[in-house]
Amino acid sequence: MIQIALVDDEEKIRTNLAYALEHEGYEVMVFSNGEEAWAALEKSKPDLLILDIMMPRLNGLELCRRIRRTDQTLPILFLSSRDEELDRVIGLESGGDDYLCKPFSIRELLARIRVILKRCGPGSVFTGTAAGHLELDREGCLARWKGVPLILTITEFRILDALGTAPGVVKTRDQLFAAAFPDDAYPNERAVDSHIKRLRRKLVEADPAFDALETVYGLGYRFRRPR
Repeated sequence: MIQIALVDDEEKIRTNLAYALEHEGYEVMVFSNGEEAWAALEKSKPDLLILDIMMPRLNGLELCRRIRRTDQTLPILFLSSRDEELDRVIGLESGGDDYLCKPFSIRELLARIRVILKRCGPGSVFTGTAAGHLELDREGCLARWKGVPLILTITEFRILDALGTAPGVVKTRDQLFAAAFPDDAYPNERAVDSHIKRLRRKLVEADPAFDALETVYGLGYRFRRPR
């Protein structure tokens, strides 16, 4: 059974999310603070970690940093309040894979979990279509560049999909935010910039000569047309 660790200091959120996750067939480990979770995670690794940012006794950002010192593969999904923009950006830069703003829909959370687990699971089959050197598989949220698989979060995939399927078209930060977070009505330009930065890094890791993702100053971003 797939095991998900949930760390949040708000009892109501823990109870509601645990119920929804168990209803979907997941085994859920629940923790009320970062120290409690860290002690348990040292002994047993779950398949996914859902992590609140603001908590007493070791907050989510520091817990993420501790985990990433020894484990680069555990998927981490941050939960945050809308007034924690800087912490969300720092969380992504600290090694978080994705985040959701409170309040959020359970449907969106479950969709992101399914995609993350499918991406990280064994035996994924690529059934995407090619656009130049970029191949995208929307069903599995999988991507390849020049045949090299890209390990992307669902948010990074959505941004790459929005840009890569419209080569030559400038996408504003608001447009990219809407593509990445369809249920979030509060655009966050810094979050988009953080995801673009990580996307570029992953594409360059796949192809050191990669330069197709362009910044259009004052407007947004553009994926260059295939040459």
